[in-house]
Amino acid sequence: MNTRRDFMKMSALAGGIIAGQSVTSTALAGLPDLVSQNSPDTQDPVQPDGPTNYNPVVTLNGWTLPWRMKDGVKEFHLVAEPVVRELGPGMEANLWGYNGQSPGPTIEVVEGDKVRIFLTNRLPEHTSMHWHGQRLPNGMDGVAGLNQPAVSPGKTFVYEFEAKRPGTFMYHPHADEMTQMAMGMMGFWVTHPKTKHPWINEVDRDYCILLNAFDIVPGSATPKIMTMLDFNLWAWNSRIFPGIAPLVARKNDRVRVRVGNLTMTNHPIHVHGIEFEVTGTDGGPTRPESRWPEVTTDIAVGQMRQIEFIANEEGDWAMHCHKSHHSMNAMGHNVPTLIGVDHRGITERIQRLVPDYMVMGERGMADMTEMSMPLPDNT
Repeated sequence: MNTRRDFMKMSALAGGIIAGQSVTSTALAGLPDLVSQNSPDTQDPVQPDGPTNYNPVVTLNGWTLPWRMKDGVKEFHLVAEPVVRELGPGMEANLWGYNGQSPGPTIEVVEGDKVRIFLTNRLPEHTSMHWHGQRLPNGMDGVAGLNQPAVSPGKTFVYEFEAKRPGTFMYHPHADEMTQMAMGMMGFWVTHPKTKHPWINEVDRDYCILLNAFDIVPGSATPKIMTMLDFNLWAWNSRIFPGIAPLVARKNDRVRVRVGNLTMTNHPIHVHGIEFEVTGTDGGPTRPESRWPEVTTDIAVGQMRQIEFIANEEGDWAMHCHKSHHSMNAMGHNVPTLIGVDHRGITERIQRLVPDYMVMGERGMADMTEMSMPLPDNT
């Protein structure tokens, strides 16, 4: 199996993002080579290779899927498969994803591109692919049982359509989606404008963040797929703090951040130290007269928000969901309130049996940062 690094080496030798010479006889079916990525580190973006120049997006803790050109069509190969994802330092999860990772690689095209995506299924059950927010032929919409038959294990389905409008979109299964999305199957799609667009600014930095969530019992590694709302791990691109890569910018850079929400609840995303404008939604770029300065924007389930700001204040600034239990992740869930509880007498009696016993929580949770206690493995 080729890695992304090997793929890009071959591509550089061929003189382009991907050339026909680098395509093997994969299953003798004309499929593009499978390119996979196993590292949780942020990878360099794929540079444009065509008549339209654009500033490529950077997917935090992720990567962009290379393509090949064939008869004027951009071809991509997505493989749905079980993956192991490092959610954060010391914790790995057994997930389902695409091309070795969850979320899958970002797909990046230009308005007007004709695209062909080969979806190969290596899961133990059927799947499909829905191109969330795209305008496309009905038979390409990916709802198994409605627009197409489900893709059985071991089979490949080909999606083909034109990228009709610029914007930020998502992709995810529409077959047993509660299971498959709970297991991490999702990804980003970015369509750049073909020519200068009056509502789309040129930016110095362009980032993608996909909000997802998992319910993983401490000490285990596989998500509970039937959880509706009470997730204990709220992730950005399947990474949890402190494992999330920073959004890096130089002073006075114009920064664009594309945030998609494929969790089961809304997220008020708050950025410290700057004011931003919402310059894009699911429907594409917003009109300039509809924008105003703000510091928090609420992103509902299945929505995308594109924000832009000038990084004119030096420093390390926080960006987070303003639901406190989401920021805390698994810390403190289902713990009773102990503030104001009178421990006198009880503490001394317990310490006779457990000399190292300490009172916890009577002044809040801040003191917990000074303590170190053993945790279950993979937590």
